[in-house]
Amino acid sequence: MKRPNKLAPSKYTKLQRFRFYGYLLVTLFLIGCGGPEPRRPKEVKSGSYYEESIERNKEILALEEKMMEEIIQKDSLHMYQHSASGSWYYYDFKNDEAGYLPQPDDLVTLVYNIVSFENDTIYSMEDIGVQKYKVDKQELFPGLRNSVKLLKEGETATFLFPSSLGYGYPGDGDKIGINMPLKSTLSILKIEPSASQSNE
Repeated sequence: MKRPNKLAPSKYTKLQRFRFYGYLLVTLFLIGCGGPEPRRPKEVKSGSYYEESIERNKEILALEEKMMEEIIQKDSLHMYQHSASGSWYYYDFKNDEAGYLPQPDDLVTLVYNIVSFENDTIYSMEDIGVQKYKVDKQELFPGLRNSVKLLKEGETATFLFPSSLGYGYPGDGDKIGINMPLKSTLSILKIEPSASQSNE
């Protein structure tokens, strides 16, 4: 009489156990993960922040324009002109014999100062010194960069700049403060036309 084969039931039981534990592990894994948890949206600044900034800048500009109007009204000695960039200026000396205005790439020799609207000198012409400036190719604060192109050789003018044409919100990190409107007297000593202008 043959003995019953004990290996077969044992194998079958191991297979059942393997499947059971396999299902159990998979089930626990799925329950534990619970699927990807949705991320909460990050807090995003709405357009209101930028709208507030624009409104604040408009208020600052309106206040500074009022300050410039008051300076102009009190100054009966000079005839002010308004530039396309937003500054006001008058001529201290006008050179009617010259006809050429600085063009991009021209080399301009100039001197200027920076004064507060209360006429306190921030930087004198001596502090700054004689400057050689390649038109539109070198750094000057926006108001001055635009003003250079309004004057001919030998001319001097005094400009009123809102802070947006000066050093704006940051100032210059030294004597010019936050949102500070500026006054500047600019003299064009010499204009050296660029090669392209000379050939025309």
